[in-house]
Amino acid sequence: MKFWYRRGLLAWLLWPASLVFSIAVVMRKLLYKARIFKSAHPGVPVIVVGNITVGGSGKTPLVIWIAEELKKNGWSPGIISRGYGAKLEAPRAATVASDPAEVGDEPVLVARRAGCPVWVGPDRIAVAAALRGAHPDVDVLVLDDGLQHYAMRRDIEVAVVDPRGLGNGFLLPAGPLREPRWRLKTVDQVVEHGRSMHLEGDTVHRMTDARERRALKSFAGERVHAAAGIGDPNRFFLHVGRAGVKVIPHPFPDHHPFGAKDLEFGDGLPVILTEKDAVKLRAVARPEWWVLPVRARLDPGFGAWLLRKLDEFRRSKAA
Repeated sequence: MKFWYRRGLLAWLLWPASLVFSIAVVMRKLLYKARIFKSAHPGVPVIVVGNITVGGSGKTPLVIWIAEELKKNGWSPGIISRGYGAKLEAPRAATVASDPAEVGDEPVLVARRAGCPVWVGPDRIAVAAALRGAHPDVDVLVLDDGLQHYAMRRDIEVAVVDPRGLGNGFLLPAGPLREPRWRLKTVDQVVEHGRSMHLEGDTVHRMTDARERRALKSFAGERVHAAAGIGDPNRFFLHVGRAGVKVIPHPFPDHHPFGAKDLEFGDGLPVILTEKDAVKLRAVARPEWWVLPVRARLDPGFGAWLLRKLDEFRRSKAA
């Protein structure tokens, strides 16, 4: 995304528009805080995972990690997402069988990995009600990419900071920020991708048969195409390259609607994909395509902090 690197004259030419955007952002937040704009709470704890920049920052692996951690500790989580690119008018469940073009690529991935209800829709208050109506056992909600969705009141805010930082420090359109940088001081926890959170993945599986697995480093010394339509494709290429693979990189825009022709390179070499991109290619899978799932590893203190915060909510409701 070019505005990560805007410097000098171009950034300053766009700065007046950024100032207007900043004023609008702050006013909107104040209007929600004053309850002039309508907001609601779903009645169970709400954990919001988001960021203050546009583009991917590692939110989805963190959402999956949180859901798994909650389940291990006796909670029954449900996950809510807007479903990037989805054309939905009403709340809808996202499952492993859902079409990513209809519900979004990340919700399908989360449904596959998290093993808990995942629902999508533009009105997240309505989505929360529909999810809980279908799954009354759900006792905590995780809102994926909802830091700026103030219509949903929340109990815990977690902001993910990308390794690229905050770009040039300007708000849209001169820079990558959706909210001013001081917003990070108001959240409950900041997770720094590459410091307090790391993504790990050392095993790939064949796209046409997930039972066939091999170590990523088994490709060491080989030339391999690597394709990624995520917020920072270079992060994926570097990850693959660290295993000794000779990477031929193919970056695509975030949430790119992949088709088979995107991966026809004409040389028969293996192709390694992110798991998020692979869900969009299931119907056209090829034997030479391999998928690299990744998982988040958090500092041990993060899980303990999160569970402590939720226990405080549970005690306050019981009092």
